Amino acid sequence: MPENTAFPPGLRFEGVTISLDDTRLIALDCNVDPGEVLTVMGPSGSGKSTLLAAITGTLPPAFRLTGRIRLDGQDLAGLPTEARQVGILFQDEYLFPHLSVGANLAFGLKPALKGRAARRDRVEAALDEVGLSGFADRDPATLSGGQRARVALQRTLLSEPRALLLDEAFSRLDTGLRQQTRALVFEVARRRALPVLQVTHDHSDAEAAGGPVHCMGQLATRN
Repeated sequence: MPENTAFPPGLRFEGVTISLDDTRLIALDCNVDPGEVLTVMGPSGSGKSTLLAAITGTLPPAFRLTGRIRLDGQDLAGLPTEARQVGILFQDEYLFPHLSVGANLAFGLKPALKGRAARRDRVEAALDEVGLSGFADRDPATLSGGQRARVALQRTLLSEPRALLLDEAFSRLDTGLRQQTRALVFEVARRRALPVLQVTHDHSDAEAAGGPVHCMGQLATRN
């Protein structure tokens, strides 16, 4: 995705509103800078996942989107999902049960990376970054919840996204694992200078992110 130098890097919402019939669900006008986390909070059914769908290009036609969503200056409107270079983590890891941990990670690699050795080295480096060195041949079924979350994170990052979305990504982890996994995700995102948007109903997620918080039903404006 080419960067438009007329706009600041990061994820930018320019007068974005999303409505269903006559009901406005979302209003955002702000920037998410590289390495920053914007938290969008609200109860189930309030429209949080609808915002993520608008960013990824999967918004159902029943919804009406106005305004512009830009990533590193490029308007995302009209781009197919695969061209948007946006990664997303869900509360379920969605690891392929018939593939090893290493093969799951290799699934995220771009086709441009050629050669079995080069691809294996990239997978091993990704595992090492999150403390799972030597796990490439493991069956995903043998992993703990925290380990599965780390594999899912690295598979997403191996696709080289330019923004990261978190859809209640920590909600199924117990308190200890939640804190540990959350800290890791935010640290890796900061290290890679990725703008992050997380949607959650848990205030501890927002506190851990340390960035701006937007509550559904309010207009978020920040330049």
